[in-house]
Parts: sequence; C-alpha cells; structure tokens
Amino acid sequence: MTVTVAGLMTLVLLRVDPAQVIAYLRRPVLVAALTFWLLLAMPVIAYGVALAAGLDGPLGAALVISATGCAATSSPAFARLVGLDGEISLVVAVVTTLLVPFTAPPLALGLMGIDLAISLTGLMTRLALVVGLPLLISIAIRRLVRRETLHTYGPAVDGAVVWLVVLYGFGVMDGILAKLLAEPAWMLGGLALAFAGNAGMNLLTALAFLPAGRRVALAGGLLAGNRNMALYLAVLPAATDERILIFFALCQFPLFLSPFLLGPVYRRLRKS
Repeated sequence: MTVTVAGLMTLVLLRVDPAQVIAYLRRPVLVAALTFWLLLAMPVIAYGVALAAGLDGPLGAALVISATGCAATSSPAFARLVGLDGEISLVVAVVTTLLVPFTAPPLALGLMGIDLAISLTGLMTRLALVVGLPLLISIAIRRLVRRETLHTYGPAVDGAVVWLVVLYGFGVMDGILAKLLAEPAWMLGGLALAFAGNAGMNLLTALAFLPAGRRVALAGGLLAGNRNMALYLAVLPAATDERILIFFALCQFPLFLSPFLLGPVYRRLRKS
C-alpha cells in the first residue's frame, strides 16, 4: 500500500506543472482561506460535531481524522468534470497536500488526543516522507527530462496512474466484503457516516465561501468533502484500530461517487 501510494503521488505530481500552479496563485487570499478552512477549521468543527453526536468511539475518531486530510489529488479533475473552478481546486489540492504532514498529526494526536498507535513525530515523519519523496522525485525528473518529452509521454503517465489506482483499490478493499458479511450493521453505519461526513463538509464549506462566488464555493465544497485517505492508509501502523482503517476504506465510496451523484445539482446551481 505504501509503495503504491508513493508511486501514485509521484506520477500525479509529475503531471502538475509548478509554473502552472504559481500562475494560478492570482488569488492568494482565497487560496490561504481555503487552505486554513480545510486543514484547521474543518477538523475542529468535525471534532465538535462528533462530540455533540456522541461519536466518541473509533467511528468518531475516524471522522475527525478524515477532516484533517488534504484535498484529494483527483479533486481538480472532478471539479472540471462537473463544471466547477478547476484552477483553484488544483492550487488548493497541491498546497494542502504539501502542508498536511505538519497540520494533521498535531491536530489528531495532540489537540484531540486520538490514539493511532503512533507518536506525533512518527506520524509527521511518515507523512512527510510519503509526500516529500514523491515531490523530490517528480522535481528531479522534471529537471532531467525535457518538457516536450514529458508532454509526449503524458498520456502514458496518466495511464500508469489509472493502473496504480486499481492496485490501490485492491489493497484498500482487501477484507471489506468479509467484514461486511460478519458485521453488516456496523459496516452500513460506517458507510452512511462516510457519505454524511463527505456531504456535510461539502455543504458547510460551500455555504462558508459563497461570498467568493458560487462556482468557487461549490469547488471548495468538493475539495472539503473529498479528502485523500490514501496517505493515512499508507502511513498508519498495523496496530491502529482496525475500524478506523476500515472507515478510511469506506470513504473511497463517496470520494468517487459524489461528483457524479452531485453533477446534476451542480449544473442546476450554476444555471440558477
């Protein structure tokens, strides 16, 4: 799982042109606000909601941790697919990915005291390695390979990303069917919470950023709802509560389905 996620991160970052990201930083205040909201405000809000709802077990902890995650690297593609702001989605997805090793561990382990069977420095180091090494490798490849060559082989890189996502899917879903058959009520409840968490963070963020424009607000909601749980699945130790890891796997369902389920809603809201 760790090798697959690291390889996936490397190829995804290789397809992100740093110059393009810098060019998109035309609205630094908005980018900073979205980054702050996703990485700092949303985890605190999720923590308060979990406490208020009495979710003090593994599901509550998993919900809070999911809110500390960076925006999914697929978010820009999903945003463009449903007609939302792909530029701001790309910038915020990259920025939150680079910052999550420094924000998530202190929030989850320090402020909220969630037990993940790993120390604060250990989790920060693992996240930094899984994010930092792919970043350095992608930068090195860009320096060694001409831009024209990278452009020519871009479709092949995208194809490799798809295959790695398939491999990642096999790893994530390993044992899920057996768990569903053994504990159907718990699994269905976890799945419902995954969809509710995704939709709740999406809606709250869209409402909070509505003054920035409907298209940007909806893109921000998509970023907030769809978080990159692959990083946590790659770095958390085997001693972590199994139910927390299973919840992260269940979060893949709203991640990949929500853009298509919400597509008609987005189209109607953009026209109104």
